Amino acid sequence: MDTMVKQNNTFINREISWLSFNERVLQEAADPITPLIERIKFLGIFSSNLDEFFRVRVASVKRMVLAGKKVKALFDDSPENILSEIQSIVLKQQKKFSEIYLNILHELESRNIFIVDEKHLTPEQETFVKNYFREEVRPTLVPVMLENIVEFPVLKDHAIYLAVCLKKSSNNKSEKHAIIEVPTDVVSRFLVLPKENDKVYVMLLDDVIRLGLKQIFSMFKFDVFHSFTIKLTRDAELDIDDDITTSFFEKMSKSLKQRKKGSPVRFIYDSRIPNDFLKLLTKKNRNISTDALIPGDRYHNFKDFMSFPRVGSSDMLYENLPPLPHKDIMPDTSMFNIIRKKDILLHFPYHSFHYVIDLLREAAIDPKVVSIKMTLYRVAKNSNIINTLIRAARNGKSVTVVMELQARFDEEANIYWTNKLREEGVTIIHGVPNLKVHSKLCLIRRKEKRASVYYANVGTGNFNEITAKIYSDHSLFTSDSRITKEVKKMFDFFENNYKTSVYNHMVISPFITRKKLGASIAKEIKNAGEGKDAYIIVKANSLVDEQLIEKLYEASNAGVKINLIIRGQCSLIPGIKGMSENITAISIVDRFLEHSRIFVFCNDGDEKYYISSCDWMSRNLDRRIEATCPIYDKKIQAELRDFLKIQLSDNTKARILNKARDNAYKKEPDKPQVRAQTDFYKYLKEVNRENGVTSL
Repeated sequence: MDTMVKQNNTFINREISWLSFNERVLQEAADPITPLIERIKFLGIFSSNLDEFFRVRVASVKRMVLAGKKVKALFDDSPENILSEIQSIVLKQQKKFSEIYLNILHELESRNIFIVDEKHLTPEQETFVKNYFREEVRPTLVPVMLENIVEFPVLKDHAIYLAVCLKKSSNNKSEKHAIIEVPTDVVSRFLVLPKENDKVYVMLLDDVIRLGLKQIFSMFKFDVFHSFTIKLTRDAELDIDDDITTSFFEKMSKSLKQRKKGSPVRFIYDSRIPNDFLKLLTKKNRNISTDALIPGDRYHNFKDFMSFPRVGSSDMLYENLPPLPHKDIMPDTSMFNIIRKKDILLHFPYHSFHYVIDLLREAAIDPKVVSIKMTLYRVAKNSNIINTLIRAARNGKSVTVVMELQARFDEEANIYWTNKLREEGVTIIHGVPNLKVHSKLCLIRRKEKRASVYYANVGTGNFNEITAKIYSDHSLFTSDSRITKEVKKMFDFFENNYKTSVYNHMVISPFITRKKLGASIAKEIKNAGEGKDAYIIVKANSLVDEQLIEKLYEASNAGVKINLIIRGQCSLIPGIKGMSENITAISIVDRFLEHSRIFVFCNDGDEKYYISSCDWMSRNLDRRIEATCPIYDKKIQAELRDFLKIQLSDNTKARILNKARDNAYKKEPDKPQVRAQTDFYKYLKEVNRENGVTSL
């Protein structure tokens, strides 16, 4: 397992570290304390993650293979070796995945829930399914007969297909082959059958189609059908041409069409498919290389299991945790009046995202509000944010949106919203050339007593009311001029890229973040050398930047205590004597996606707190516009301190990050049980009780 660690044993390759993170997701599917239906959903999350990994990271490594020797220094190993290691790990995880799935099936059966295929239906169920197939499914199917085509059909990236072999029992030599797309984009992947004797039966759409194969191919008089699921994953990189006569908006639109025909990076097939049929499929589709072939089981695209039907009793799902009111935001009170008096920090999903919508809604109709400016990276499908900005524009407000067109896999949605906003008179800025705008910023200008007063919202997560229900993030409301003036500078830069500014409070990538973080670590090293208290706490999604990791190793050797909470990729190796013995690292994977970034530096007792959109990765430090925001309010600092203390005390869902990458749960049998996410919810509930706040 350590073949991908650098020869000097100081870094873990980021791709291998990412696979280790996804194994933690798989652990959730196996963890008996995770409710049963939620465990199925974690199989879906694991599958969805792996799809994106192949589309982005594996595709990137494959391009480096084509580039040759020049890229070896990027990995300290050949890309070929990395691909081989990825393949080995993925196959092992796939085997574990299958075992977990079978165990879940057995547990479901013990709870009278059965997933059945086309061969295990009662006569009544078969009649029901055939009727459903004829009425709902059959009209969506368009088979492609392979013998009748010159070129193999272009397989869609997110789709699964049935590869069908048709025969006549009277003549084995009479054989045809077909491809059928399983239409999960228009028909649910799951069909819940009528209950029988208090038993729940669920059938996958794949098997509904298998039952209907005779109907589909009735004209050929075949009576023997064998079908096998296949799935193709394509390179998701966008090749954006450099035609100076074409706008970036047009280039993106063109590139998105090309992505649909990206090079195959993974071809998963049912391992029971006959070799001659598999050879026929790969021969017809000449772009599939041998190293892209991955054998699987009967079903693919388990990402659909994230939407598994809500069947069974309530204990098979997570306990409902309704959003809590914020203790300082009273109902039917002007948000501007509240924020003018004090900074407010929201914790999602524990607090409602509606507070952000409420602020924008008030701004949209307030006659004193002059302008609203906002960065948007990923928004909800039916976005209340967008709708509120449109209403503001209709009410005569000057509305400016920095829309990042290169938000991966959200490009088409962002192009759609761009057109929608432009139609309503909203000024659209498409980021900064060669730099993704990943910062989460909103700035509202209001006329108060003939002066312009600014209100800002700075967050760690997207302005997205859907993900705010499942992503753990933090969002600051402030009118503190130290911050609002510098948020204004950022929007000035978006509007005029030549106009750079000096930032004394906000820490902005790619201008000063690397330098500021390095200097903050260096100060802790200096203080430790002088015998003073010195510590660092970093909560982030990823820690892979080698320069910062080297600096943390230096700090560890100087005696600085470093606690890391890293959800995903972590190339740093904690706990190595003489290198990182003062560093501990955990990863928390639970019902909510840990997404926030928080940095704390002891600073000789005058602690510095920051929330950020920035992970500790080269791209976030050097190739993106990121905003790291200081927290000056002492009460909010204390709140973040309590939040981090609860996170670091987790001994239920925290995994220990180490060189072995074995993802061992952090267990402390002699200490009270701490589960960070549910315990922080209780913490906020108790804060409300102490302040006399009971409901939204």
